[in-house]
Amino acid sequence: MIAGLLLAAGGSERFGSDKLLAPLPEGTPMAVKCARLLRRGLGPESPLLAVVRPDQAELAGLLEGEGVSIAFSSRARGGMGFSFADGVSEARRRWPQAAGWLVALADMPFVRVDTVAAVARAVEEGAAVAAPFEGDMRGHPVGFSAALGDELVALEGDEGARHVIAAHAHQLVRVPVRDLGVLMDIDTPDDLEHTAPFPELP
Repeated sequence: MIAGLLLAAGGSERFGSDKLLAPLPEGTPMAVKCARLLRRGLGPESPLLAVVRPDQAELAGLLEGEGVSIAFSSRARGGMGFSFADGVSEARRRWPQAAGWLVALADMPFVRVDTVAAVARAVEEGAAVAAPFEGDMRGHPVGFSAALGDELVALEGDEGARHVIAAHAHQLVRVPVRDLGVLMDIDTPDDLEHTAPFPELP
């Protein structure tokens, strides 16, 4: 079983408001769309956990309404590494039987469902780290084996899991995809406006 981990504790400084509550062109809040993508890609039996800040009560409520468990990270403002570590720590506590985690960013709502499923499948089949590649560019979400749990819960700062991925580059399974969504994050209202013509994905 692969658990889904949605990192949703960013500060949205460049957006001007909590971007994860911003509606996409079809009207769905951004973070909710990402949670639904994870649910469909991983399957209904896989647990989902979202990491949010303690002051994101509205976002937490929306995600709980989607059946997502919530982990509040009081360290999240210190950088993504802290929220990543807190999420993995809580996921290990709740679901110790999980073979690994698929870690997605809540500001990347245009990833295809089949991409999520393919990366998760690579971890199920034994990959220490698995990531989608659009051409030569690595994207998100990234899957991690439970064997890397101790390294992930030690993360801090603002680099996320980059150095863990680099340390296991020889074990990285590249999942080739035709999915520009793995490279598209939303940082500003202009980003969201420019993605409005982007086709609705399955």
